[in-house]
Amino acid sequence: MKEFDIKEANIAPYDMEDEEQLSENDDVLFENEDFEKESSGGMFEHYRFNVDKGQSLLRIDKYITEHMEKTSRHRIQLAIEAGYVRVNDKVVKSNYRVKPYDVITIVLPYQRRGMEVMPEDIPLDVVYEDNDMLIVNKPAGLVVHPGHGHFHGTLVNALAHHLGLSQGPDAQDERMGILVHRIDKNTSGLLVVAKNDEAQLHLAKQFFYHTIERKYVAIVWGNVKDDEGTITGNIARDPNDRLRFKVFPEGDIGKHAVTHYKVLERFGYVTLVECKLETGRTHQIRVHMNHIGHPLFNDDRYGGDKILKGTLYAKYKQFIDNCFKLLPRQALHAKTLGLEHPVTGKHIFFETPMPADMTALLDKWRKYSNSQALEEE
Repeated sequence: MKEFDIKEANIAPYDMEDEEQLSENDDVLFENEDFEKESSGGMFEHYRFNVDKGQSLLRIDKYITEHMEKTSRHRIQLAIEAGYVRVNDKVVKSNYRVKPYDVITIVLPYQRRGMEVMPEDIPLDVVYEDNDMLIVNKPAGLVVHPGHGHFHGTLVNALAHHLGLSQGPDAQDERMGILVHRIDKNTSGLLVVAKNDEAQLHLAKQFFYHTIERKYVAIVWGNVKDDEGTITGNIARDPNDRLRFKVFPEGDIGKHAVTHYKVLERFGYVTLVECKLETGRTHQIRVHMNHIGHPLFNDDRYGGDKILKGTLYAKYKQFIDNCFKLLPRQALHAKTLGLEHPVTGKHIFFETPMPADMTALLDKWRKYSNSQALEEE
């Protein structure tokens, strides 16, 4: 991908920090705690134009189009409508006239990258597709997009092949302007993908304002006391372990996060729960459930890969070891996704069944729980 000519365009490029574990984050790209250079409102500066002193009055959409290679005026107008273009730190409309010494910034709800993405023929489970978007059921084990240690074999590489793309003509990030959010490598479930500029901007805005409806199912350690409840607590990176996040209940550190949960089935030592996200933070469900003493089953990042509840018998230890082998990842699945169609405005809803590994694990726990109940009778 060709980089913009900084001297010719008078654009200050976004200065990226080195990002570890980029492929391991749960949530929307623009709310990722890995991004150190975040500006106000969860936005990231991609371009900066310092207007010359001799510049004549000119509509801002026309000015930007003239100063950026391979960028359509329509795309710029969409970005302006979405509030992504600012002049002197203030949001403007398309009819704003640029004047000398203005500072124009383009801020977008995701990190600018610059990584080449190669199409790869990787099978995709496409739940829905039209001219503007598609819904993918991501299997566990598939990294969402290229990043540190994962440059090939990702969902984005598969999408590039499926859509017949390498990178969009003016894309400045590794998602090629199509991927709007992500889930962990070892989490399965639904992801929405935009197929054009208008869809991308509208979907990103829905995630930014938390209007997307998302429900997950998880298997957690322990017998959750209440049938339903709400977990509220700021989430930030754990200062003692960069790869983990934790809750800061006082609220002076991190980002506000809310998770609603409901018990679906109890097995004594583990519980099947449904989690509804009110916000979307990195590892939110995993961090919140761990915070209330119920880490996800086999979640090695948050201690769920050890026996936390049960008996001391060798037979039980062998049972748990077999369970871990059956589901060698955290027990979390993005089950439902509800959103407003980015073009028609119609509310659409999608649901996918639990994958085979989680279903098999639940069957195993049901049999164990029933056998224990019979022994007690």
